[in-house]
Amino acid sequence: MNKKITQIIWGALLVLAGTGVFFRIPQVMPKIEKIKQYSQIMPFIYFCFYLIGILLIVGGLKKIYDNYNKFKDKDNK
Repeated sequence: MNKKITQIIWGALLVLAGTGVFFRIPQVMPKIEKIKQYSQIMPFIYFCFYLIGILLIVGGLKKIYDNYNKFKDKDNK
């Protein structure tokens, strides 16, 4: 039971990290755009940052969902 609660907390932290990525992107991208080598591939950099945020959020939600259902099912038995 303790492992399931830890996994739910870890999933919540993943969701928070993914949300943080979305809030941080608009602050960081102007600094990255100033670097000459990266100016040509800015769409790809945007895509990568948003993909990281989405994967963190989806992975965290999946972890919460799976472990919450296991936790709930064990309590019902």
